[in-house]
Amino acid sequence: MNKNSADVVVVGGGIVGTATAHFLAKQGISCIVVERDGIASHASGASYAALGTFDESGMDGTHFDVASLGMRLHGGLAESLYEDTGINVEFRERPSLSLAFEEVEAVAAQEPLGWEQKRRSWEVDRQGYRVEWIGIEEARRIEPRINPAALGAIYMEGTCDVNAQRLTQALAMSAEQQGAQFKNGTVTGLNKTNGRVRGVNIGEEEVACEKVVFAMGPWSEGASGWFGTPILMDPWKGQILRMRLPGSPIRSSVGGGDRFASTKPDGLTWIGPTFEKIGIDETITNAAKEEIITSVSKNIPTIVEAEVLVHTACIRPLSADRKLVLGKIPGLEGAYIATGGGRLGLMLGPAMALLAAELVVQSETTIPIGEFDPARFQEQKNNLVNG
Repeated sequence: MNKNSADVVVVGGGIVGTATAHFLAKQGISCIVVERDGIASHASGASYAALGTFDESGMDGTHFDVASLGMRLHGGLAESLYEDTGINVEFRERPSLSLAFEEVEAVAAQEPLGWEQKRRSWEVDRQGYRVEWIGIEEARRIEPRINPAALGAIYMEGTCDVNAQRLTQALAMSAEQQGAQFKNGTVTGLNKTNGRVRGVNIGEEEVACEKVVFAMGPWSEGASGWFGTPILMDPWKGQILRMRLPGSPIRSSVGGGDRFASTKPDGLTWIGPTFEKIGIDETITNAAKEEIITSVSKNIPTIVEAEVLVHTACIRPLSADRKLVLGKIPGLEGAYIATGGGRLGLMLGPAMALLAAELVVQSETTIPIGEFDPARFQEQKNNLVNG
C-alpha cells in the first residue's frame, strides 16, 4: 500500500478508530489511521472501562442493541487479540454492588421506573444478568468495608471490565499486523470533488482515499466546517484516582451516588469519577481529588486511608442530544462519523466500529442506526437559531 494513499482513512486513535481499522483490515481493506497525539492517549487510555453497566442516562432505544453487540464482541476480542498480539486486555467478569442509603433510593432500586426500568429490562431480559436486592449484612459479606449505614444494595452478576489502554493498543497492533498504517499528525482539511471525498490533508501532506471515518471523540464538532453540516457535541470531563488501598482488594465494583470503587488486576483501586461540564479541559485538579475521596468515602469509609498514586482526567464524547453520532455525513459521499459514547464509550466502542466498517464496506448495517444519523443536527441547529 502506498503510504500516501489508502482505501480508507480513519481519523482518531481511540477505541472507535483503532477498532474500525481492525475490522476493516481483517477484510483486506487498506486503511491509514491518523492520530494527533498517540494511540489511547485520551479517554480510551484513562477510562475505567466498566462493561455492562448501562449508566449513561437517557440513552435508550437502539442504544441497547448497540450495547448488546458491544458486549458480545468484547469477550471474543479479548481472546482473538491475545492470540494475534500477545496482549492480555484483562477482560474479566466483575460483579457490582450499587448501594442505597435512603429509603427512596432503596425503593427506586427495587422498583425502577421510566428509563431505569428500561435499563433493568436490558440487564435482565436481554443480557441475562443476575440482578437482585440484598440487605446490608449480605452486602458486607461480599465487601466488608462497605459503610454499615447503607440500607442495602443491588447486586449484579454479568458485568465485566477491561483494561482500556491495553484493549485500544491491541486493536491498533492487530490492525497494523494486517496491513493498516498509523500516522502521527493533525488532519487539517478534507479534499472533496463534486460532493465526494478524495483525501485528507495532514499538515502539508495529502493522503488520497475514497472514504474517511471520523472517530474524533469530543473533538468531532471541529470537523463541521469540513463537512458543510453541523456536528453538535456536549462533552463532559471526568477525573479518576488510582490508589493503593490497605488490605485485600475490593471484591466487586462498589458504587453509590454516581461514584464507584473497584480494584483492577494490577492491584490499584480506581475511584471516581467527576462530572464536569466545562468543555475540552483535561487538567487534573485538587478540588476534584478531594471531591472524589469525600464522596466515595460515604460508600467505603476506609478509602480515606488509601494513597493516591495516579490522578487522570479525560473528556467523554457526548453529543448535544445524548445520542450516538453514527452514520454517513449528509451530502458528502464517502464520509462517515462514529462518536458519542459518553461514559459507555469503551462498552459501545467495538460495536460502533463494526457498524462503521459495515457502512464503509457494504453501505448498510446489521443493526438499524437511523436514530444516530448526523443529519439530525442541522434541524437542531436551525431550531436553536430560530429560538
